[in-house]
Amino acid sequence: MTRLTHATLDQLPATIESPRGRAMPSIGIVHFGPGAFHRAHQAAYIDALLDHDPRWGIAAVSMRSKRTVAALAEQDGLYTLAIRDAQSTNRVIGAHRRFLGPDDAAETHALLADPAVRLVTSTVTEKGYCLAADGTLVLSHADIVHDLAGTTTPRSLVGWLVAGLAARRNAGIAPFVPMPCDNLASNGAKLHAALVAFTRVGDTDLADWIAGEVSVPSTMVDSITPASDVALYDDVAQAIGLEDLAAVQRESFAQWVIEDIGTPLGPDLASVGATITTDVASYEKAKLRILNGAHSTLAYVGLLRGAASVADAMNDVALARFVDAMIRDDIIPMLPSTPGLDLDAYRAAVLQRFRNPVIVHRLDQIAQDGSQKLPYRLGDTLVANRRAGRMPAGVVIALGAWVAFLTQRARDNIPIFDPAGDRLASAARDGTPAEVVARLIDAGLGFPPELRDDAAARSAIADAAERISRGNWSGVNL
Repeated sequence: MTRLTHATLDQLPATIESPRGRAMPSIGIVHFGPGAFHRAHQAAYIDALLDHDPRWGIAAVSMRSKRTVAALAEQDGLYTLAIRDAQSTNRVIGAHRRFLGPDDAAETHALLADPAVRLVTSTVTEKGYCLAADGTLVLSHADIVHDLAGTTTPRSLVGWLVAGLAARRNAGIAPFVPMPCDNLASNGAKLHAALVAFTRVGDTDLADWIAGEVSVPSTMVDSITPASDVALYDDVAQAIGLEDLAAVQRESFAQWVIEDIGTPLGPDLASVGATITTDVASYEKAKLRILNGAHSTLAYVGLLRGAASVADAMNDVALARFVDAMIRDDIIPMLPSTPGLDLDAYRAAVLQRFRNPVIVHRLDQIAQDGSQKLPYRLGDTLVANRRAGRMPAGVVIALGAWVAFLTQRARDNIPIFDPAGDRLASAARDGTPAEVVARLIDAGLGFPPELRDDAAARSAIADAAERISRGNWSGVNL
């Protein structure tokens, strides 16, 4: 079958929205981490913007592997976004202009120094920012150590951003706006602090300049985006009549909330549906704790109960009821009241989205990187409840399920997909649940540091893990 490219756009069915006939955009955005979520989410907003403002084409930079950027390059940056919902649609995205991998450092440096580039976004997952559990930069991280030693090819996002900002300062060019789009609470503030901390090690003048002149907006992004697979590629080929090996899929719902930093970002993202606000924190807390917290809970509990996808887990009546109660009783009471944000309506909408049978969001994918995700998704809710004098039963069970999940994987010699996978397996391979919980807390893995001094919460989590490991679901009220 003929491959999707600019030369074959005219072969698309007339019903498929695409950039055919649109002027080729110039590059105004550099994006690190062009995985499925970026291409299904931010790039879709940018693609809509390019219909009337061609300055904001994207240069996609992959720091680890050429695979994604090579697939994009083979299709001239074009790919299909399949919206999977009751009424499924397909749209060809044409927002990407350059495709850079680990061997293209010189081109990446040149783009970061280009005054036409105003915005540098990133989706490198939580672990890609090299941050400790408290959100500070880990100066001993291998990638940070490498970049601080001096290199023309940084390994870390922080190293790349500092290199680009240094080049612009040296040339007298205004800084670009770095904008993280990963699920980290206060991600803009944390990235800004990391840039300053990195730079202060060797160049205090540059550190002061970044601290005073570089604005890093916090963001909240939301859209369920399952991994692409052969079934998706086959469905897309049938729909558009062309082969597309870079296709991505997501639900119809998409949300991009961006902090108002008082100066223009460059692209007018509000004009294509992004929310610009001075209170990103309330939106991100609701998303991280309600949607992402529930997602992780469904992943660990669902996998232990034999489910494979989010929709499968929601078909487990007891599990669906448990997650609903956890959101209602443990999570929402600890969230701030925000004008325009109806938390109960958001809860109902999230659970309805989880039930979408067309979206096959694998639980084993969601379960990855738990040591990085859980402090924000569940740990913050646990801490908030404990400070309020409450023991959040649902969150305790969810965290106990993670411990039981680790224990099962470690003792069955099944790989744990996590940056700390080996350490997690070592901690969970033997001993009682209480001992496993203590090891994880001592190692700073997955749990908030406040648990060190909270014997009651530690005991409750260990008890839940023990009951779940024995298959005693009624003993944890599930």
